[in-house]
Order: sequence, then C-alpha cells, then structure tokens
Amino acid sequence: MMSMSCQNVDFGRMRFNSIACCCSSNASSDRLFAKSNNVKGNGSRKNIRKGYGARKLFCFRSGSPKCRVYSTKTPETLLNGVSDDPLPVLNVRKESSDPISIANLFEVVADDLLTLNKNLQAIVGAENPLLMSAAEQIFSAGGKRMRPALVFLVSRATAQLAGLKELTIKHRRLAEIIEMIHTASLIHDDVIDESNLRRGKETVHQRYGTRVAVLAGDFMFAQSSWYLANLENLEVIKLISQVIKDFASGEIKQASSLFDCDVQLEDYLIKSYYKTASLLAASTKGSAIFSEVDRNVCESMYEYGRNLGLSFQIVDDILDFTQSAEQLGKPAGADLAKGNLTAPVIFALEKEPKLREIIESEFSETGSLDEAIELVKSCGGIERARELALEKADIALQSLQCLPDSAYRVALERMVLYNLERID
Repeated sequence: MMSMSCQNVDFGRMRFNSIACCCSSNASSDRLFAKSNNVKGNGSRKNIRKGYGARKLFCFRSGSPKCRVYSTKTPETLLNGVSDDPLPVLNVRKESSDPISIANLFEVVADDLLTLNKNLQAIVGAENPLLMSAAEQIFSAGGKRMRPALVFLVSRATAQLAGLKELTIKHRRLAEIIEMIHTASLIHDDVIDESNLRRGKETVHQRYGTRVAVLAGDFMFAQSSWYLANLENLEVIKLISQVIKDFASGEIKQASSLFDCDVQLEDYLIKSYYKTASLLAASTKGSAIFSEVDRNVCESMYEYGRNLGLSFQIVDDILDFTQSAEQLGKPAGADLAKGNLTAPVIFALEKEPKLREIIESEFSETGSLDEAIELVKSCGGIERARELALEKADIALQSLQCLPDSAYRVALERMVLYNLERID
C-alpha cells in the first residue's frame, strides 16, 4: 500500500489539499500509476464521461494520468449491505459515453428527499405566508437539492459503519437546516448581486422587492439557527454556525477585491471555500458526527465536502465563460463584468497583459467585456481552471475510501464525476 500526502496550503483554520491518498500501486508518489500503466505523466486528459453499471471512477492528480476506481459490484448489489471484499484498487479503464443522470444519482435517497420537501414548508412556518411564498420561489426554481442529498448519502453511508439500521431524526433535521441555510444565502446573494434571474426564473427581490427578500433571508437564517440549537450537539452547532459567518466573510472578501488583477489563486480558493465549500464540508461532517463514527471518518467526510465544494465552484466559474445565457439562467460572463475575478481569469492574467488593462478599465470601452472573455479562453485560462477542478475532485474521491462499499458511497463518488461532466 502506498501512502501519499498532497501538498498543503495553509489558510488559518483551512487546509487545502491536505488529505492523504492511499492507493495500491508501485508508482512513485508524484506519478500515480504512471509507471504501472506505462502512461506518460504529462499526457493529455480527455473529458470525463462514465457509465453507471460497474463502479468506474477517475482519480486525478496534477502531472499524472487518469486513473479510475473500479468495482464489479453494481449499485443494486451494494444496496444489499456492506461488502466484505477489499476496497477497490485503481485501474485504467475504458471510458463510457453515458452521462450521469442527477435523477439516478439521488435515487437511493429519493424517499428521504420527498420527506424533506414536505417538512420544509412546516419548518419555514405557515404563520408567515409572505416569507413562505418568497422561500418557495427559490425552492421551486429548479434546484437539485444537492446539499440535503449529500447529507442523506453521507448519513446512510456512515450509519452502516456505526451499525445503524435507520437514520436518526437529527440526520433528517440537519438536511432540512442545510437546505434552509442554502436558500437564505441564495436570496441574499441575489440582492447583493442585483440579479434578476436565478435558474431562469425571477429572483425573490425582483418579484417581492428588496425589503421582503432581505427579511425572508434573515428569517430563514434565524429559523435554521433555532432548529440547529435544538439538535443539542455543540460540535455540530459550532460547525454550522461557522458556515453562516463564512458566507458573510466570503461576500466581504469578494467585494474588497473587485477588478483587482493582483488577486492570488489562494485568495480565490479561500473565497470559494467561504461562499460554497464551507456549507458542503459542514454538511458532510455533521452527517458523520450524528452517525457517531470514528473521528477520522468525520474528518474524511469534511475533506470530501470541502473539495467537492471547491471543485463545484471552479466548474461554475468555468461555465460562466463557456455556456450561453440561456444555459446559465443569467448573462454569460456576469462575474467578470462585475469585477469578480475567478480561476479562469486569474490563470489568463498570468499570460496576457492586455487582459489586465481591460479589466482595470472596468470595461469602459464598448465590446471590451467580449474581448476579455475571448482572451480568457485563448490564453488557456479555461484549461488550467479545469485542471484545478480535477485536482480537487481527486482529493474528494480519495476521502471516500474510508467508507464501506454501498450504493450510497457509489452515489457520493458519482456526485464528484457528475460535477466534472458539466464541463465536458
């Protein structure tokens, strides 16, 4: 067994790329499977598309070829219980052309999500019809319920380790709290960003006005905090409370660096953690805590959520340049237009001085935004951002190796791959 530690980047209480990788291979730590599979470490990476039959998963590392985790067990087989077989080994496998369906991805927790949808209305409170209507504007806007689904998947995967036959009420309440916090953050984000559309529909502040939108977001934060306190688990209370603080920190950090062409990649990763990954990391770790599993498993689930969240944010930032306004549900290049410099821009700035001039002018010239978008694409900003998303995805996948084989682990792994398929 080879033990490989990734390079650490320290940001106070956060550590990026700090998870350990344990892979069965004779390859050197910096060229994972390069020797054993006779593949050059600097070979090109194709886009990722996987089938659903057997477990086939990529493990990515910068400067190394693609590897997959492979198991002959299907999700249906894994539903029958924990396998006694050894954990899967990494092998290079032929790719499938079948895309991952989000509906199939969450099928194993479909009943849990149905119960969650019913409970959300009761939790928000029928005594506040205007606030409920505002929240429903977000709830019904085509969201995939990814965050509560991750709570249920991790809860059920770790419950197997703890010998639990069913989820506890705390697991279910956590999923509801996480969705409320996420919804509140979206309402406030749209007010701050002055966005009129979310997922192709009117935003809350566009429909009900800024006053109602702010109050609706505040109410949902407060309501989620009340239910959080009633879970009576100090560790989880601290964990989730920190997320709400992180949201504000992320917004402040973003606002203070608009049109700043000297922003560093590390700053971008910290901001992305605050705005996106913090909630996912707290969700997955909190789920494991309520399953009462070993501390190392809880930390691995935290690493999974954090790196999935970072990868997800990077992919979103790539799509801001590669998809149309119709696909995005908002104008293409919207972040850049507002001076929010994301990974593709940061990488492109290293190669193209003209891009700096355009951004620092705050797109004062007609057509300068379109020119900046083309420069980001032509200078390799998209490709390097994709590599960064793959690296974070790699760490997320490695973090799941502590879990037993089950349909829930398969879904967690495929969630990572589903995210990467968005930039196929």
